[in-house]
Formats: sequence, C-alpha cells, structure tokens
Amino acid sequence: MNIPALNVSAILKRFGLRADKSLGQNFLQDTHGLEQIARAAEIQPADTVLEIGPGLGSLTRYLAASAQDVVAVELDERLLRPLEEILAPHQNVRVVHGNILDISPGDLIAQPEYLVVANIPYYITSAIIRHLLENKNKPRRIVLTIQKEVAQRICAKPGDLSLLALSVQVYGNPRVVASIPAGAFFPAPSVDSAVLVVDIYPSPYIEEPLLNIFFKLIKAGFAQKRKTLRNSLSAGLHKPTNEIVELLHRAGIDPMRRAETLNLDEWRALCVLYGNNKAEP
Repeated sequence: MNIPALNVSAILKRFGLRADKSLGQNFLQDTHGLEQIARAAEIQPADTVLEIGPGLGSLTRYLAASAQDVVAVELDERLLRPLEEILAPHQNVRVVHGNILDISPGDLIAQPEYLVVANIPYYITSAIIRHLLENKNKPRRIVLTIQKEVAQRICAKPGDLSLLALSVQVYGNPRVVASIPAGAFFPAPSVDSAVLVVDIYPSPYIEEPLLNIFFKLIKAGFAQKRKTLRNSLSAGLHKPTNEIVELLHRAGIDPMRRAETLNLDEWRALCVLYGNNKAEP
C-alpha cells in the first residue's frame, strides 16, 4: 500500500496535544509496522473492521483501504478533532467516541464474522477479549499490537500457562506474526511490541454453560503463585483441602501439580466435575 506516513509529533504539536501515558498512548507511525498489522488481519473487500484505539488514524487509513467499513472506537476525546481531519478522505470510516468496555460490539456492528484490530495497553488485553467474545456477535479474528513479552505469554504452552493465556486460548488460537520495535512508535515505549493474531473458534473450547465455572477455577488456581493446586484451589474456592484433593483425583489430576501445567482439556474436566457438584458461582 502506498500510504504516506503521518508525522505524529507534528500533528500533536499542531493540535496542542501530548500522548497520555495513563492511556498507554504510543502512536505507531512506521509504515512497515502498519502494513504488517493490516496484512495480519487478512481483510477481505466485504469485511467490516472494528478498530479499538485508532489514536491519530495511522492504522485506520490502511484498514479503510482494504475493508468495506471501519468502525473506530476512540476513548480520548482530545483526539477526535485530528482524527476527523486525517480520516476525512475515507468515507467508509465511522469514528465513535467511547470506552469499548462500555459498548456492546453488537450495537456497533450488525454484520457477523467481523474483524477486530487494536493497539492496546497489555493490562486490559484479557478484559477486551472477554468483552468481545462474550458478545453474541463475535469477531472471526482479533489482531492485537501489544508488548512482545505479553504476546508470547498468551501463546504459551502447558507448563508456562497463565491466567491471561488461558483466558485467550479458551476462545481462539493465538499466534505471534510480527515484531515491532519500540522505535516504530511515538513516543517510543520502553519495550518492543508484537502483532498477535487470535483466530476465533466457532464456539469456545470449553462449552458456554461452563465458562463462568472455568474462569472461577482458573482465577483461584493462579491466585497464589508457586502453590500446588490442592492449596491454591482450596484457598481460592474456600473449600476444604480434602474436598479439592478428591475433586482433582476424580479428574485424573495430581493435586501436587501447579495451575500453569494444566491444559484446557484438564480444566474442562475440572469444570464438569465442579459443576456437577452444584458448586457453580
């Protein structure tokens, strides 16, 4: 794509703005990085793209060049004026002011199988994914530009799993497709970023009726690091240790294992047994 780079520093200065650290604002301005993200989304001509955090519209222009429609949700009211100016040539872009966590994606996009593209602070990654995927109208793919280390954590295998990794992997298959150096952003963050693609399953790996139990169990399991499951689940679920040990044995899981070693099939087995004990939240 032959799309000229934006001079982010000059635009911010012209509008009397500064990047807001509290919102995790690091504006990607490197054309190679922008092309990598747009390519990773695999946009088809009839697609609608939901962009979270368009910032100054650098990436939005690339999305608009390939998609039928782009809905860009921006939290920072200060950026609306520059966004309006920068995106004026793109009639297929609609900018919405608001917090995506307070907006139902179904209220923004009626089409099924839409795409999500987001450059977000890592600490709300799990919240955004759950918000998007607990909606009836789910995307088919999510493309996130986040801290490289966090992207790698999301793609971890059993033995190195985390609460965040399981929260993503229960909904889709994550993979890192590109690295973006800190210098590609303005202002430059302190760490490199990565482009994470999550291809969403037609239905969650653990059945919908068990998802509340699943999230309750994994939160308990990871609440106390380096503790065995018998202890972490007992403390997190407020259940006697012998009851937890029995539950784990029935699921074929050694009570001395730790939460990061369990795969999704083992968590599903625990969810079924826990639900059958009528101990759901």
